[in-house]
Amino acid sequence: MKSAPPQGKGALFPQQTGYHSHMTVANIQQDLRELADPEKAKILSGFFKTGPGQYGEGDQFLGIVVDKTRALAKRYRHLGLDEIGVLLDSRVHEDRLVALLILTLQYPIADETSRAAIYRFYLAHTDRVNNWDLVDCSAEHIVGPYLRDRDKTPLTTLAQSASVWERRIAILATYHYIKLGDPSETFRIAEALLGDSHDLIHKAVGWMLREAGKRCSTEALCAFLDGHGERMPRTMLRYAIERFSPEKRAQYMLLGARSRRKA
Repeated sequence: MKSAPPQGKGALFPQQTGYHSHMTVANIQQDLRELADPEKAKILSGFFKTGPGQYGEGDQFLGIVVDKTRALAKRYRHLGLDEIGVLLDSRVHEDRLVALLILTLQYPIADETSRAAIYRFYLAHTDRVNNWDLVDCSAEHIVGPYLRDRDKTPLTTLAQSASVWERRIAILATYHYIKLGDPSETFRIAEALLGDSHDLIHKAVGWMLREAGKRCSTEALCAFLDGHGERMPRTMLRYAIERFSPEKRAQYMLLGARSRRKA
């Protein structure tokens, strides 16, 4: 979902005396590579489906645990948007992950102008938020809060995108509202994604529906399932009802099975 990038250097916070942005990007990448674990990188490459024709094709991993990446993000949390963009352009997964984690650290403490800049920057770089963990660590912390008191049309646009990552951003952004006790946007975007063909969307929608029931209202979730359960892909439905009793899970799975037999 492309939009005009912010103007200027994009630094959101005052930099230290003698700060050189190109050196900082190089320092971050050097720090990440010093933490690299080739054996873990092989495991992660398989886990995140980086083979030919898979959703993460071409993604390169260093094999760094997320806690260490988060620690680096905190260390470099004053990085400007231009430099964050350099990290997002990298083919190395952890470079992009640390860039997004920095954005999520900056957003809640930024002023309104800077928050708008971060939001626009994020939507201008969704092609680099291109694996499920990158979406999941960022969408609810940037897109969700920015649109909280604004028109939610951008979520609809994202949900209608040809990009699986933008569609996942749409549903994951609603996690912010779930945590505030309002599942309405989750139900709205979930309904828009019922016919999606991608397994990563089935899992994400089912997960958000489950959280809506857990954190907001089991009754509201059941009402949604009663109205749409027959149309839901099996994986989506299974995720949504994970917290139900065995009897209630069987009831909803049977509902979905009957629909699939009819089809």
